Amino acid sequence: MPDLLLELRSEEIPARMQRKAAGDLKKMLTDGLVEAGLTYEAAREYWTPRRLTLDIRGLNARSKDIREEIKGPSTTAPEQAVQGFLRKAGLSSIAEAHVHSDPKKGDFYVAHISKPGRAAEDIIAELVPGIIRAFPWPKSMRWGPASAKPGSLRWVRPLQTILCTFGPETEEPVIVDFEIDGIRSSNVTYGHRFHAPGAITVRRFDDYVSKLEAAKVVLDADRRKEIILADARNLAFANGLDLVEDEGLLEEVSGLVEWPVVLMGEFEQDFLAIPAEVIRLTIRANQKCFVTRPQGADEGLSNRFILTANIEASDGGNEIARGNGKVVRARLSDALYFWKTDQGDLPDLDQLQVSAEKFGLDLTKPLDQRMARLDHLGVTFHAKLGTQGERVGRIKRLAEELAPTVGADAALARRAAVLAKADLTTEVVGEFPELQGAMGRKYALLQGEHPSVAAAIEEHYKPQGPSDYVPSDPVSVAVALADKLDTLVGFWAIDEKPTGSKDPYALRRAALGVVRILVENRIQLKLASVFACAAAPYAGDSADQVRDLLAFFHDRLKVYLRDQGARHDLIDAVITPRSDDLLQIVRRVEALGKFLETEDGRNLLAGTKRAANILAAEEKKKTLVAEHVEPALLREDAEKTLFAAVNQAEKQAGEAIQNEDFSAAMLALSVLREPVDSFFERVLVNDEDQAVRANRLALLTRIRTATDQVADFSKIAG
Repeated sequence: MPDLLLELRSEEIPARMQRKAAGDLKKMLTDGLVEAGLTYEAAREYWTPRRLTLDIRGLNARSKDIREEIKGPSTTAPEQAVQGFLRKAGLSSIAEAHVHSDPKKGDFYVAHISKPGRAAEDIIAELVPGIIRAFPWPKSMRWGPASAKPGSLRWVRPLQTILCTFGPETEEPVIVDFEIDGIRSSNVTYGHRFHAPGAITVRRFDDYVSKLEAAKVVLDADRRKEIILADARNLAFANGLDLVEDEGLLEEVSGLVEWPVVLMGEFEQDFLAIPAEVIRLTIRANQKCFVTRPQGADEGLSNRFILTANIEASDGGNEIARGNGKVVRARLSDALYFWKTDQGDLPDLDQLQVSAEKFGLDLTKPLDQRMARLDHLGVTFHAKLGTQGERVGRIKRLAEELAPTVGADAALARRAAVLAKADLTTEVVGEFPELQGAMGRKYALLQGEHPSVAAAIEEHYKPQGPSDYVPSDPVSVAVALADKLDTLVGFWAIDEKPTGSKDPYALRRAALGVVRILVENRIQLKLASVFACAAAPYAGDSADQVRDLLAFFHDRLKVYLRDQGARHDLIDAVITPRSDDLLQIVRRVEALGKFLETEDGRNLLAGTKRAANILAAEEKKKTLVAEHVEPALLREDAEKTLFAAVNQAEKQAGEAIQNEDFSAAMLALSVLREPVDSFFERVLVNDEDQAVRANRLALLTRIRTATDQVADFSKIAG
């Protein structure tokens, strides 16, 4: 079967757009082919900085002939319905339709439509120009003289050539001929911009790849990544160093070169006085280079960096490495200035006294000065939620409130909360916002803060995702919880909640962070009371907000537990609208899951469900159910035994729950298994005596009440 090769070659495509663009091209073209009646065996996309390529194998040479019937209205239908049918079927008059008869519905019109198949080349030639014009680039441009005309072609960078060939392996492929804004498709491409800029004629994918390789173009992005990574590791090792690997940078760099050549540059040792994170980010952001460290070292960096060129230079790359080193040194000089400036006094100290007194700051310390400035400048956190200084005040109060619960020293929690946002006004964080928190920790240690305070300044942002680590130091936990809970309660107070897929303030991430901190540190916290405390500065119906926010946390907890492998029905069985202790919910789910794995648990579940079903049916019929069980009306031994067992289980399970020993609560309920089974085997619930029947239904209600202390068994599958 024939294969299709398509290449769209342009000026350099931004690295961040390449992978998605290649995927978009594949989807748009394959969807279009299938919709046109063609099938294919396999399709794969490729990309380099200057080209998007598709290799589609086993494509039909022709679409199938189509015969279909379109049913129309009755022959007695009004003219408007008939005209609508004609438009739908593509008929010019009703005379072109056929009349079919139905014994029940009578005569009605039917259009017999025949569409002959089309050659794949014609379909492709029609599809590709439309795809190019409608391509979803995040940003695109017009160029050349044609750009002045309305509707002229737009592409991410000027589109230069289109290669499109089609045919089976055993025959010479044909050029699929089409043209868009003066660019006509062909079987010609071009190699590396500098090493092999001449025209290359290709037939199909295999010789296309080999000819590009000979012309210094590695088509496969993953292979370019492998080349860069292997060569960088080897070059670092040969110089007694280890490469500091960076998957994001590797992906970006592979999108900047068609022929990767790995080189090593260097800078002066004096710059190693700058924190490693700052050096790495400076070199990464400005020069797209990797950093190295001494072999075997876990931290610290060397003064060598690794760059990826797009050319094999005649001098072995010495001049390229020297030029990159020159730029790196200039950038590191800026970083060193920022680093030193942040440790000095601010010029406007005399204006910061009021803010210093408000937060108990020591203006002889650089980080305290930065916090005072943050408050003094009135930097806005959110238009409806006040300034960063006001927010720090709220976090400070909440962290102090939470400190005893999480086992933190209240004074340390207060100090950490006050300094947590101070590094936002530092020069380094101004240059590299992703270092907020990390730089605060370094500056805190330099000015002699307690290690737990310094750690909390960095860790209060954690966890920032499902794979990020969870802080465990009690001071970090207190401030991290305070920060996230203040954010959530605040945005709930101003009714800025997530909607659908939109979550501009990352409130789902904040709630999941609270869930993970509490559950993974095994911390019990009554969220409802904390919400009420955090909501105190805001006006409005805090009770409604607390209920709504608690429901939001329940949803996040469900997501978290399902990711951990918990059964959704067990989670639903345990959570109630008033459940505000997340750790307790988790423990209940764990205990319930283990209990239901036992024979007693499975049998009790079946018995409880049977009791619930009988009760539901009788309640629906408005059958009388006694308010409580009357022992004098218990006639059968089985119901007397069950009554005694329920009394015992209810009491013991209640005591176990009070002690938060949910395994013991399950064990207490397990004694009901045999009495419940025996009851249903030997006792007829619907006795002729109304009083006896009402009493037995009350006994079933007691079973439900006893088990409901642990979970709503009616929500459990099985």
